[in-house]
Amino acid sequence: MDKAPCPQQMAQIHASAFTQSRPWSAAEFSALLNSPLCFASGDAHCFALVRIIADEAELLTIATAPGFQRQGRARAVMHNWQCQARARGATTCFLEVAADNTAAQHLYRAEGFAPCGRRKAYYPRPDAVATDAIVMQKEFP
Repeated sequence: MDKAPCPQQMAQIHASAFTQSRPWSAAEFSALLNSPLCFASGDAHCFALVRIIADEAELLTIATAPGFQRQGRARAVMHNWQCQARARGATTCFLEVAADNTAAQHLYRAEGFAPCGRRKAYYPRPDAVATDAIVMQKEFP
């Protein structure tokens, strides 16, 4: 599993997986991937985009195409990007997750992440009140 999709594929997967918020465009993925600080992990059905600054890794986004969810792909991608981040010198990693995304929170907790903060009304929702972001952190052993 580590033939990460191209920016166009990432945008398509992101759009299909993130129906409650604005999906990222291929141009946005391309710009991030052109940075030496960012890398992608995954395959044509599930991917993670990560940025490392100094010794901190940040999961920018992770998405699984709807027809491929609940198959362990996101868990495998989570494991893979964390291994890559450690190999690149990261000792701590962070992510943000919508307070109403209980499935993702369960995955992140299972991967050893713990809540460390909250951003009020961070994720806008169409025709609904914006939801908070829960900031989660994990220290690498």
